[in-house]
Amino acid sequence: MDEKQLDQLIGSVERIVFRNEDNGWTVLELDDGQELHKVVGVLPMVGVGETLRLLGGWVEHPSFGIQFRAEYCERHLPTEEDAILRYLSSGAVKGIGQATAIRIVDKFGSHALEVLEKQPERLAEIKGISPAKAQKIAEEYAAQFGLREVLLAFSGYGLTPGEALRCWKKWGASTVERIRQNPYILCTAGLYIGFERADQICMEMGRPADDSRRIEAGLLYILRHNLNNGHTCLPMDKLCQTAVGLLGVEPSLVAETLENMLASFTVKEETFEGRRFVFLNHLHRAEKYCAARIRLIGAFPPLPGRHVEESIDSMERRGGIAYAAQQRLAIREAVEKGALILTGGPGTGKTTTLKAIITLLEQMGETVAIAAPTGRAAKRIAELTGREAKTIHRLLEVQWEDEETPAFGRNEKNPLDADAVVVDELSMVDVLLFESLLRAMKTGCRLILVGDTDQLPAVGPGCVLHDLIASGTLPVVRLTEVFRQAMESHIVANAHRIVAGQIPELAFREGDFFFLAQNSAQGVTQTVLDLCSYRLPGKYGCTVFNGLQVLCPGRKGELGTRELNRRLQALLNPESEEKPELTVEGTTLRAGDKVMHVRNNYDIGWTRDDGEVGQGVFNGDIGVLEDIDTRESTLSVRYDDRVAFYTKQEAMDLELAYAVTVHKSQGSEFDAVILPIYRNPPMLCYRNLLYTAVTRAKSLLIIVGSQRTVAEMVANDRKTLRYSGLGYFLQQAEAAVPLGGESGSEGEPTPGSGR
Repeated sequence: MDEKQLDQLIGSVERIVFRNEDNGWTVLELDDGQELHKVVGVLPMVGVGETLRLLGGWVEHPSFGIQFRAEYCERHLPTEEDAILRYLSSGAVKGIGQATAIRIVDKFGSHALEVLEKQPERLAEIKGISPAKAQKIAEEYAAQFGLREVLLAFSGYGLTPGEALRCWKKWGASTVERIRQNPYILCTAGLYIGFERADQICMEMGRPADDSRRIEAGLLYILRHNLNNGHTCLPMDKLCQTAVGLLGVEPSLVAETLENMLASFTVKEETFEGRRFVFLNHLHRAEKYCAARIRLIGAFPPLPGRHVEESIDSMERRGGIAYAAQQRLAIREAVEKGALILTGGPGTGKTTTLKAIITLLEQMGETVAIAAPTGRAAKRIAELTGREAKTIHRLLEVQWEDEETPAFGRNEKNPLDADAVVVDELSMVDVLLFESLLRAMKTGCRLILVGDTDQLPAVGPGCVLHDLIASGTLPVVRLTEVFRQAMESHIVANAHRIVAGQIPELAFREGDFFFLAQNSAQGVTQTVLDLCSYRLPGKYGCTVFNGLQVLCPGRKGELGTRELNRRLQALLNPESEEKPELTVEGTTLRAGDKVMHVRNNYDIGWTRDDGEVGQGVFNGDIGVLEDIDTRESTLSVRYDDRVAFYTKQEAMDLELAYAVTVHKSQGSEFDAVILPIYRNPPMLCYRNLLYTAVTRAKSLLIIVGSQRTVAEMVANDRKTLRYSGLGYFLQQAEAAVPLGGESGSEGEPTPGSGR
């Protein structure tokens, strides 16, 4: 850190205005002897009465004026009795209130803090402080010095106060020793410190590039990074080749380190057709458990329903409908077997079939739980079936272990109170969530899985729907007949043309599907702005706040979500003195903005309109930013029937959502969709992407752009390569994992690459 480039401010803390206990973000008033200054920054455990030497810079807040933003803090505890009393009375040390602070200072005077640090057991000499309370106060006070030690030890290597706080919460008093021994532990989950940062710190500490701990951390980083690409495992040769390029070390060192990791069970290995694959342990466990449980469901189905054909006939008479042969087959399979995979494109009757299955199971006296991966998908299937539906996370009663790891109240020890579980939009479900769902199903519970194999795969690791169908382990009914009424929709008809590799019909002048040709990116942008601002609101009454959504193939470029969101925000929710704002990660969030939550956060609190309170906002949830408290740097977002409350740190999970990517729209349906398509980059120019975008529109779809680009997307039928083991584990002769186990046993059978 170059102190010469930073301003300095020295003074005593007069008042703590605000503090976020989770991330240490603090607003305080500092007296430099001449005037009070407003100071903001990550200043955990700083208390009233302390003297601070701050390095940072002066900034002007739009509402609160000039502030000093601290980047580095050097603390000097008070030595005078009155200052010590103010410090201890401020609540800086948990367990010491004003009355206790007075007794401590009365007893020990100017040596009070020295006693707290070096002889805390003497606190028990004071009336009203038991030895147990003295020990607890001592631990809290020691935590402050421990955090300070972390900051002093590693701030020179670029570790920020917020990162130091997260490290201290994770490792406590052993933090400094742990990091010095192996800085690569900073890459562990929940710290948000990537491999590159940890590697830089290590290099600055003078560690050699061929250190085995560096190579191990690099290999784990590559495996974790590829979870973002959907891979549950990687071929060993690819993994080693990538590691050599990343780390700049000899291949023999990488190979030796990897073999040691396998021998110590740091990672797992499987072999398929002579090729070795490497898994992170929790992915290996998940895929093997899923395979074992699915095989068990197939081998030991619940008792079949009686008189199924008669029951189907009765439902037809009561409903005045006639099920197609494939629909009758699906209903029969669901009732007579322990599981069913129901798949098909739009207009093929999936919802009608699913409603019939649920009705028949309920008539048999079974309790049916209905779930979907996202809140929007759950709301949609609830509306279509007329039954309650929940997100999978909510169904499983999600809890929170740390900032990265969900835990579920429903599990093997406390299974779901359901005789049948229905999961819609299975293509969006990754293998880790699928594992948690299977663990929560009691023995004999039916499993009905619904999805569209032509849509994009899950954002998370694995390709569950594809692997289940390809394995042939469970009954699969694929609905292919498009009903006449559905084919009257140009959206449905064109979706089926796209899947078949045919150019969609674009020349419609009425109906629900329109194509507006433009020969430049600027023309596409202006058309999108016009449609959102006055053309569609004027003709159809739909706006971006009540059913209209812009979907983009990607985030970057003139037609990506970032630029279109900036333009749409300025047009539809312009800057105003009456609308408070908050800048987060370079993005201005304004009251009234349409926003999307982009990372599962099980800690954010919310309140429903009926008074129910809970926690958890999930990736893909879309809402409207209701209010911003600029003084406290907090905000509230309305998601349908609930309002969630964010700190500024948590607001980093929010993005503008006037335009969202097609990937982020999975599982959702919108009344109207605008799809800008013009000279897509090659990686965003393929059939599944176009098909997924088109099928998000319920009543109106407008494609704006180039007919040539549409044709290129239809012609490109590439499937995203995903390495996964589930399909191959399903083909094993025997189940590989004890179903009660928490991890895979040693000596398990073969691995696999995905499709």
